[in-house]
Amino acid sequence: MAIEVRPATVFEDVKILVGPKRLDANVCWCLSYRISSRQNQQLRGTERGDFVRKLVAEDPPPGVLAYDGGTPVGWAAVHPRSDTSFATNRRIPHVDGPDAWSVWCIRVRPGHRGSGISHALLAGAVDLARTCGAAAVEGYPVDNKGRKVDLTMAYVGTRKLFEDAGFAKAADTDSVLNGFPRVLMRLELNS
Repeated sequence: MAIEVRPATVFEDVKILVGPKRLDANVCWCLSYRISSRQNQQLRGTERGDFVRKLVAEDPPPGVLAYDGGTPVGWAAVHPRSDTSFATNRRIPHVDGPDAWSVWCIRVRPGHRGSGISHALLAGAVDLARTCGAAAVEGYPVDNKGRKVDLTMAYVGTRKLFEDAGFAKAADTDSVLNGFPRVLMRLELNS
């Protein structure tokens, strides 16, 4: 398997990974941490997909996609922290100034899990942030200590995934997901 990770600039491919089967359904579209709670609640039905279509056209795009051949098989959301709700989140501390980027969602399609795609996505997210001049990349995964994480809550990643990518724990958080504490993992980038 040759996985290629590229910036998420093709809306149809993003839709396959984070969009609903019915475009008028009110599902996440990976917007929960990208926009304010108020704006997230105001977007209804097809407005959510329309909003994501605009984000995909922006520079930088809202994340990266993993491809197996020409098939999109994974997604990772990554963007400057200042453009996310992590900029004002009271449960996730800040450990520096505004130049850090956040990775908050890693998703692999069923049938492709367990083959290292999450690792490739995280590496691709770091590469995108580095290319765009980020000083550091942060993630807020669960510290599950090797225990099983429910798939619906695994989108934030695990501490081990981030450690395997060279991230180090920078702080504890007041956030808990699926019964596991979340930690702030950080990777300093050299220019």
